[in-house]
Amino acid sequence: MDYFSEILTSTEITWQVALVRILASFFIGTLVGIERETHDQPAGLRTHILISIGATVVMLISIFIPQTFTNFQNGDPGRIAAQVVSGIGFLGAGAILKFGADVKGLTTAASIWAMAALGLAIGAGMFVIGFIGVVVILFALTVMNLFEKRVFKERTIRKVELVVKKKDSDIQALKAVFKTQDIKIIQTGFERNINEATDRIVFLVGVTRKINIQKLSENIEKQPGIVSIKVDILE
Repeated sequence: MDYFSEILTSTEITWQVALVRILASFFIGTLVGIERETHDQPAGLRTHILISIGATVVMLISIFIPQTFTNFQNGDPGRIAAQVVSGIGFLGAGAILKFGADVKGLTTAASIWAMAALGLAIGAGMFVIGFIGVVVILFALTVMNLFEKRVFKERTIRKVELVVKKKDSDIQALKAVFKTQDIKIIQTGFERNINEATDRIVFLVGVTRKINIQKLSENIEKQPGIVSIKVDILE
């Protein structure tokens, strides 16, 4: 037990110290990776494990070099590790995907960045901070995710394009139809065709996953003067 405690508190990088820190890094990477994997994110279990271990190894090297090569008078243990903070941004950017007007993967990109920070902490022997960090991160990814979905409704952006006869054109009445189905109006566009005596009204709206597009179209169709209805996912 004393031997193990010695390894945990050691400031000298030996193979035993490196092994314990890499295994601890593997463990915290697995915890966060499993959570991301269950949500079918582009960066899942293996990615988070590799990021965590990679950051830990970089920190071990950063500490090991000035300890071993004492001739380097200007050796800075934080110099190599600092590159992880900026370099991990490129990997995080790869996890961000754009679907139409919706952007997915921002949370996963943030978890990648946080995993690198935890890996650096473990590599520096800051086990307590590392494990506290992973608990808080898992809390944010799970409990706060449920809270966010309950309080803030997740919406996707759609474009609703209507052609209405000029004499029956009433934007406020159409907006009222959207409100009955819990649809958030983001922006409204208007164009009048004088020759055909029709108005082209475009609504940019935020809809929930429960939206029934067919029912929405039927409710809009009940409004007087509707010539055509078009509902698209915004590209």
